[in-house]
Amino acid sequence: MPENTNGTPIRIVLDAMGGDFGPAETVKGAVQAVNLHNVEIALVGDQTEVELELSKYDIRESHINVVASEGKIGDHEHPITALRQKRDASILVATKLLKSGQADALVSVGSTGASMASAVMVLGLMEGLDRPCLGGPFLGLCPRTVLVDMGSNVDCRPSLLVSFGALGAAFSKYFLGIPEPRVGLLSVGSEEAKGNRSVQESFQLFQDSHLNFVGNVEGMDFFTDRADVIVCDGFVGNILLKFTEGLGSAFGPYLYKQLGQYLPEKDVTTIIEELWQTTNLPRTMGGPLFGVNGAVILGHGSSTAEGICGAVGTAVQYVELGLMDNMRAELERLNSPTGLKV
Repeated sequence: MPENTNGTPIRIVLDAMGGDFGPAETVKGAVQAVNLHNVEIALVGDQTEVELELSKYDIRESHINVVASEGKIGDHEHPITALRQKRDASILVATKLLKSGQADALVSVGSTGASMASAVMVLGLMEGLDRPCLGGPFLGLCPRTVLVDMGSNVDCRPSLLVSFGALGAAFSKYFLGIPEPRVGLLSVGSEEAKGNRSVQESFQLFQDSHLNFVGNVEGMDFFTDRADVIVCDGFVGNILLKFTEGLGSAFGPYLYKQLGQYLPEKDVTTIIEELWQTTNLPRTMGGPLFGVNGAVILGHGSSTAEGICGAVGTAVQYVELGLMDNMRAELERLNSPTGLKV
């Protein structure tokens, strides 16, 4: 059984009510994850509904338990208001379990806003930060390139972007095994003077930091191996993320039409499925929430059981590698006299 840094079995808490298909797909994914990753999982949600889904599987040898909660927070609700009104909602109960030490990591495919707000309110932020961010690989064509921020902050001060770059570098180094991650700033040209005011101001801060900064990078550089970590604000990052998701879906019918006359239908379907997975990497492995005092992995709302299982796998690695401590150390270095004071 996988262990965390103190030698005890890894315990994952999962918001069973989250996502478009919870609790059916979340429970199914949890069962798959327990068998594949050999971890303990606490399913938080409506006890009757969750236990009904669990009854469909043989879990006698599995380390799964149910923690009761009341209600869920939907994408249509304002996160802060809903968290105050629904104090026993599944995501809030799950986050409190992580905070209390009854779990080592949290996985949620529910409302991103509510999951982030719950993490900040309950877990708090790492020292030196005033906002968290979403980061990680997002394209199967460049699975070792980290994008940060994927959409949690539409407006970012230059100093905050540098902090996000440090968190992304720590993830790249310890999670992906890249010794000296190259950090690039996404812009409209590689020259220092290119970009809007925020990018130009950020350029100088990156250059003055301890990070292995390689300068401005462009959209094409996701595929040129010029940088291991590419930093942008969440407005740009989320557009990138959604564009690639849509591109994979749009290419499906096109390929079916073009290749269907030359290849067997089964082969065409396989190609289309592989393309979709390549352009929808976060749906298969989830994305870490950087900067909060706890291991939190967020998945896409449309995640199926396979995506839930993949997100649990990401959470297991996150804990096994002690990534939280490494990220804190990177931020401390950034804010030290020898780093960059932000």
